[in-house]
Amino acid sequence: MTPPSTPATRQDPVTVRVFTQRFSSTPRGARLARRLALHQLDAWGVPHGSEASDTAALLVAELAANAVTHGRVPGRDFEVTVKLLGRTVRIEVSDTRGELRPPTPDAPRPAAGPLAETGRGLLLVEALADRWEVLDRLPVGKTVAAELNLRH
Repeated sequence: MTPPSTPATRQDPVTVRVFTQRFSSTPRGARLARRLALHQLDAWGVPHGSEASDTAALLVAELAANAVTHGRVPGRDFEVTVKLLGRTVRIEVSDTRGELRPPTPDAPRPAAGPLAETGRGLLLVEALADRWEVLDRLPVGKTVAAELNLRH
């Protein structure tokens, strides 16, 4: 005879969906990364043209452009991973240039001059993402990850 079970609290199941793809470290590769990430989000139920889709597009575009511009190593690709973790979209962009790291989210940044052509990309990521971080990528490189909470 089994003992009576205790009432369990109801938890919604968490579905994890993952899309990972490598792209050539070119502007064309960055554009393709954005398009494929949005196509995958749409297939997962985050429709094209929604606020979440548009924000994810900007995050993928900026992180991929940074990987192509600042993390490019000749002959090496960059990698994009998009994860749907319950009500959170996590975008990870990895490159193989580990020695050139962006500042962490809480580090002070020097102000970009008014005519500077660089130095504002991570400000966009910081403004759009609910959280972001810079991680080591093994065996070589770095990953910049941004998370976006989906609204109900």
